[in-house]
Amino acid sequence: MGSESKIILWDEIEAWRERVRSEGRSLAVTNGCFDIIHSGHVIYLENARKEADLLLVGVDSDLSVRAIKGPGRPVNAQEDRARVLAAMEAVSAVCIFEGVGAMDFLKKVKPDVYVKGGDYTLETLVPEERAFMEKSHIRIVLSPGVRGKSTTGVIEKLFASRPNK
Repeated sequence: MGSESKIILWDEIEAWRERVRSEGRSLAVTNGCFDIIHSGHVIYLENARKEADLLLVGVDSDLSVRAIKGPGRPVNAQEDRARVLAAMEAVSAVCIFEGVGAMDFLKKVKPDVYVKGGDYTLETLVPEERAFMEKSHIRIVLSPGVRGKSTTGVIEKLFASRPNK
């Protein structure tokens, strides 16, 4: 199966999820920008995949990333970010979603497990998302991050290493 076939369009995600459910397979979901993939992402996604039979990654659209991270981001377009994620062995499927925050994505997918990075605590999760998970009996997993690994750190290091002109 090629990586492109692992990218599920927004309009097809509910049917994909129903197929997964009818097969009796559990689904873990995570989401984020995943702008410049680094080893921290890889370790995080491998750990997230261990939480269920399948791992679906929700990718913030370009407009969402700009709203969250500011001008100049994303560095990579949403289609490119989705394709790189889909090529990873730990990732079962990828879906690009619009809007700031993952609430619409989460409501549409209704995962069995919701995985967030170790930089979150139950108290810092988006309250609406946390309430939805708890009300829907969706298990929340806070996966430990990898110290010193972040996209922002990679970008800062790149700019710091540029010779002054």
